[in-house]
Amino acid sequence: MDGPLLVIDRDDARPLGQQLVEGLRRGILDGRLRPGDPVPSTRALSSELGVARSSVVAAYDQLAGEGYLELRQGAPTRVAPLVAPDPAVATGPVAADADRRFAGAEATNRDRRARVTDVTSTASTPGMLELRPGLPSTARLDERAWRAAWRHASRMSVPGDIPPDFGSPRLRREIADHLRHARGLACSPDDVVVTAGTSDAVALLASALRVLVDGTPRVAVEHPGYPSARRVIGRRGALRTVPVPVDADGIDVAALRSIRPAPHAVMVTPHHQYPLGGRLPVAARLELLDWAAASGVVVIEDDYDSEFRHVGAPLPALASLDRGGRTVLVGSFSKVLTPWLRLGYLVLPGDAPLREAVASVRDDETCPVPGIAQEAMAELLASGAVRRHIAAARRDYAHRRRMVLDGLSRIAGASLTGLDGGLHAVLRLPSHEVAARVVARLAVDGVAVSPLADYSAVPGEGPAGLVLGYGSPTDTQLAEALARVRAAVEVELAASVA
Repeated sequence: MDGPLLVIDRDDARPLGQQLVEGLRRGILDGRLRPGDPVPSTRALSSELGVARSSVVAAYDQLAGEGYLELRQGAPTRVAPLVAPDPAVATGPVAADADRRFAGAEATNRDRRARVTDVTSTASTPGMLELRPGLPSTARLDERAWRAAWRHASRMSVPGDIPPDFGSPRLRREIADHLRHARGLACSPDDVVVTAGTSDAVALLASALRVLVDGTPRVAVEHPGYPSARRVIGRRGALRTVPVPVDADGIDVAALRSIRPAPHAVMVTPHHQYPLGGRLPVAARLELLDWAAASGVVVIEDDYDSEFRHVGAPLPALASLDRGGRTVLVGSFSKVLTPWLRLGYLVLPGDAPLREAVASVRDDETCPVPGIAQEAMAELLASGAVRRHIAAARRDYAHRRRMVLDGLSRIAGASLTGLDGGLHAVLRLPSHEVAARVVARLAVDGVAVSPLADYSAVPGEGPAGLVLGYGSPTDTQLAEALARVRAAVEVELAASVA
């Protein structure tokens, strides 16, 4: 590559972060950076350009999420394998030559396996019917209450002091009260830490583990499981993830207990395993907590969509059962209200060293959520708008769940699972090859879905299928998308046995 990789224009109206992302993306697309080429380390590039290292880290993270870069622990960041996009495939209508064109889309999907497949992490293509998981519906959100909350926040006198590291005292009180009513969790506002969503919460805990642990902290993760959490943990430097298999109920506690030496932490989704949908029974929850207490393991409970349970009564949060003081509850308002808020929380246990480690990290980094957003969220909780929205949204999601059941049940060679809670379903297929071809065919057909393989913690292993989000489409959009999904699955299943 001749010439500088990037040139930053200080007179440009675009933010530095945007210039970094667009410059690197342009260098990859025009061939100056080729697949497999290493890019400068974040430290080296920040020094060369005279910008904050955090800006370079954020740019690399965004490009990795878009599929342009590959981030691997202990290895240089490299340009990911890319297939040039075919505009006809991306935006054209379904045509008679679809079989010829969807092969390119299938290759693109394989080559971008490193990206996060939730729609919240990647931009949607205009005109596509969006069935990737990650977005809730905002149709039932009380817009008057929403606007009133922001007006209330904007009318406050401008504070002149430094905002608290753990977040606004009022918001922490409201979150504690919300959890007491919604999850039966008795916690103090002092236990609550305001975060910029789940990824920020996981990053904060990963940094705290580095403070606590001599050597390399090891974090057990579900396999398959939430890809963004694995990526966040991997980006925190000297941390290592340990995959643990998942069965029909959730994480395999026996397999977790057999890990030697025991991991320093385990991240679980016991309420509605992500993405397969199992619910960890109470006996397994207690076994997990007993093992964690005896082994000194921190349990990170991702309570990501506990508000939406469609079959059976909700089970108590792990944190409410934990007597050993080892469980951290991670929550977010992204699935409840909108990811646009980027606002979530941690509930810390009584473990003093962990609390001190989190406090020391937050003292360095401060709370990333603007004070005005915290005040608006506190007002939404205090006014009852969040509680009313959850009740209304439950009815809508129950209806859409029924649409998914009606639209995708009874397909020979496929099975529909994961619908007891949450905002997504899993359509199990006989092989990853069939799933990849369905994803590619649907991309041509104007429907965006996520392959189950993208959630695997071990590449090439784990169940095959599709992960289908039904939270955000309208009923009309969902009906059309489900019809296309069914048609594509039936075509590819027939072809696989021909």
